[in-house]
Amino acid sequence: MRILLAIYAIGVLLALWRTDAAWGTRVALALFWPVGPLAFFITVSILLAAAAIAFPMFGAAVLVAGGVAWWALS
Repeated sequence: MRILLAIYAIGVLLALWRTDAAWGTRVALALFWPVGPLAFFITVSILLAAAAIAFPMFGAAVLVAGGVAWWALS
């Protein structure tokens, strides 16, 4: 947990230091910067799920890979 807080604090400091905007915008960006990577991961996961439905061979490959990974890690 300390590592995640340290990463967040470093991101806040970098956003305050490197953003070329008014102080209100700097503070908002500094506090909400993790939303960007989170939105990226959510978008990519939705696109992969849609691709698995739209392209059945890809979906089958994902199911097989998931089954093998589950079997290997269990």
